[in-house]
Amino acid sequence: MRRRVDPRLWWLLAGAAAVSLAWLAVTIGLIAVTLEPDARQRMLELLGDRWGFVLLMWLAGMGAIAWGLQKAFDVGVHPWRRLAEEAAVLLTAEPPPTLRERGPADVRRVARLFNELVQQRERWRSEVDERVRAGARAIEQEKRRLAALMAELTQSVIVCNLDGRVLLYNNRARLQVRALSQAPGGLGGAELLGLGRSIYTVLDRALIAHALDELRQRLRKGAAQPSAQFVTATRGGQLLRVQVAPVREVSDEQAGRDGDPAAMAGFVLVLDNITREHEQAARQQQRWIELTEGGRRALANVRAALEVLQLPEVDEALRQRLLAVIQDEVLTLGQRLQEAAREELDQPIAQWSMEDMLGADLLAVLQRRLADVEGVQLQVEPCDPGLWVRVESFGLALALQRWAQRLAADAGVRSLRLELQQPTDAGAGRRVHLTLSWPTPAGGTIALHGLEASDGAGAVSVRDVAERHGGACWLEDDAAQGQTRLRLWLPAAAAVVSTEPQAGVRVESRPEFYDFDLFRVSPAVQAWDDMPLAALTYTVFDTETTGLNPSDGDEIIQIGATRIVNGRLLRHESFEQLVDPRRPIPRETIPIHGITPEMVRGQPDITQVLPAFHAFARDTVLVAHNAAFDMRFLQLKERLVGVVFDQPVLDTLLLSAVVHPQQPSHSLEEIAARFGIPVLGRHTALGDAFVTAEIFLRLIPLLAQQGIVTLGQARRAAERTYYARLTY
Repeated sequence: MRRRVDPRLWWLLAGAAAVSLAWLAVTIGLIAVTLEPDARQRMLELLGDRWGFVLLMWLAGMGAIAWGLQKAFDVGVHPWRRLAEEAAVLLTAEPPPTLRERGPADVRRVARLFNELVQQRERWRSEVDERVRAGARAIEQEKRRLAALMAELTQSVIVCNLDGRVLLYNNRARLQVRALSQAPGGLGGAELLGLGRSIYTVLDRALIAHALDELRQRLRKGAAQPSAQFVTATRGGQLLRVQVAPVREVSDEQAGRDGDPAAMAGFVLVLDNITREHEQAARQQQRWIELTEGGRRALANVRAALEVLQLPEVDEALRQRLLAVIQDEVLTLGQRLQEAAREELDQPIAQWSMEDMLGADLLAVLQRRLADVEGVQLQVEPCDPGLWVRVESFGLALALQRWAQRLAADAGVRSLRLELQQPTDAGAGRRVHLTLSWPTPAGGTIALHGLEASDGAGAVSVRDVAERHGGACWLEDDAAQGQTRLRLWLPAAAAVVSTEPQAGVRVESRPEFYDFDLFRVSPAVQAWDDMPLAALTYTVFDTETTGLNPSDGDEIIQIGATRIVNGRLLRHESFEQLVDPRRPIPRETIPIHGITPEMVRGQPDITQVLPAFHAFARDTVLVAHNAAFDMRFLQLKERLVGVVFDQPVLDTLLLSAVVHPQQPSHSLEEIAARFGIPVLGRHTALGDAFVTAEIFLRLIPLLAQQGIVTLGQARRAAERTYYARLTY
C-alpha cells in the first residue's frame, strides 16, 4: 500500500531549490562585477546559448538533493517516528508487545533499551499485582461462591439496572432464553439476552414498569423484602412466571441524608417457564375427567344389568349376556384404573396461585386453550392494553374449555366470542368482566347446568373458579341480538399510579440508501456522536464471501460477530452462521476461507440470517476491518430482507491510520503484529472478528492520547485519513 510522502521533505526540497538558485544568481553576479565591460559582454554571449544546459544541470542537482533527503529521512527520521508510534503501544497494550529491533543501529539500540525498560516495568507491575491479588483473594472467593450459587440455581436469574440493561445472568437464564428464540440455530438466543442488552427484547416494558411501581409502593410502606410477580405469554407461545425483586439504592449515610426509601438501583428477575407444567396439568385434568366419566358409564351399565338379573322371568340366554356385559365393564374399569395408577393420575393437581397478569396475555392463554375445542370457531376481541387482572389462569382456562366443550356437544354451538372489559360504573377499578358469548340455540338459554360445583365429573366448574377469585358468574340473554353470554366477575390487579414519567418511544425515519457511505450522517448516528468510546457497546463483525464484487453477484457465505461491553470482549456472546449463497462458490476462493459447497448446503439463506444478525447488533456500534467492503454486502441486501443497518460504523483500518500514520501497512495481520495479538482462525468470519475486537480495544486508549475520546471525534478523524479516500 502506497505511503504518504512526509510534508517536511517537500519543504526542505523547496528550501534547497531556493538557496541553490540564490547561490547561482549571486555567483554569476559577482563574476560579472569583477569583469571589464568587454569581458562581461563576451561572457554573456558565451552563455547565451547554454542557459538550458545550466538549468538542466540545476535540475539534476535538485534531483540528487531530493534523493539524498529521502534517504536521509529513511535513515534518520522515519525509523524514529515508527519507533515512537510502536513505543506508544507499550503504554496501553496488555501485555505489552516486544518492539521489533529494525532500522539503523541507533534505532535498534533505543528499541532494545525500550524493551529492557518495559521488562523492568512489568517485573515491578507483577510484584504490585501479586500484592493486590493477595489482598483481593477474600473478595474473589466471595465472587466465586456467588457465581457457583448462580450456576446451581434451578431458576433463571437476571439482574438489570433501572434502564433495563442486563448486568448479570446465570447459565439457566441463557438456556431458557435460547428456548424462546425464533432465530436460526447459529444465534441461539444471543440476540435476546446478553450483557448490556435490554431485557425489554424478552419481556414487555409495561409489565416491568407495573411491577417496579408496585415495588416502590411497598418500599414506601416499609416492606422488608418486597417482591412482585406476574405471568406473561411470550411471542413464541411460552408461558413465563416472573418474580421481580428490587436492588436497593445505598443511602448516603455519611452525608447525613436519608435516601428515598423507594429508591432502587436496579431489579432482579427470576423467570420460570411454566408452559410444560401448565400443559401437563391440563392433560392430567382431561385424563381424570375421561376416567371418571368412563367409570360412571361402566357402573351405570353394571347397575342396570344387576337390576335385570334380579327379575325372576329372566331366561338363561339373557342371563349369560348380562353376566358377559358385567364382566366386560368390570374388566374395562379395572384396566382404566391400572392405567391411571401407572400415570399417577390419582395425584392431586397442583394448585396455581393468584398472579397479576396483563389482560392481553390472559386472552392469549384462553385463546390457545379454547382453540383445542373441536368444531368451534373463536373470535377474541382486543382489550385495553393497560388492563391488568389478578387471576388463576390455569383453573380459569380449564373451566372455560370444559364449558365450551359442553356447548358444542349439548347445544351444537359452533362460534364463540371472548371479551375482557373493565366496567365504567362504581367500583370498576376493583373488577373486570370476562365474557364468553355465543348465538342463542333454538331451545332457548342454556340452563345453569355445568356452573355448579364438580358437575359430577370431577371437573372444576366455572362457578368454582369464580368463587375462588372472590367474584361471581351468571348467564345473560340478549333477545335483541340473539346472543347468550356467560359473564365472570374477576378481580382487577391493584391499580398502581406510575411515579416516574415514561420515556417516549423515538421514531426515526429510515433514509433510502442507494450506495454505502461509511461516513454518512443520519439522525441515528448523530444521537451517538457525543458518547465516549469507552462507554459504548460494540458489535465487531466480519464476513466471508464468494468473491470481492458484491455488485456483480458475489454473496455472503458466513457471518461472524462478537460483542464488546464496558471495555470487555465477551467471547461467549458471539454470532457465527454459515449462509447458503444460492450460487456456486468459486474453486479458487475455497483455500482462502475454507468453506466448501457441501458446508453451506442446507444452511439458511441470507433472508433468514441477516435479520438474526440485525437483531444481534441492535443498539450497538458496528466495528469491522475495512468496513466498507463488509457493509457493501449488507447494504445490497437491506431492501430484500427489510432491515436497515443505520447505526454508526467504525473501521479499524482507518483508526490504525489515525494513530500510526507512519506505518507502511495497516493490514489485519500487520496491526495484530504491532500489538502483539496472536492471529488465530484467520479468514474465518468469527476468528477475524475476535482479532478485530482485540485490535479495537487497544486502539481506544491510543486515540484518547490524541484527544479522540468520543464516537463523533473518532469518525471525523477516520474520515480525514488518506485511506478513507481510497475505493475498496
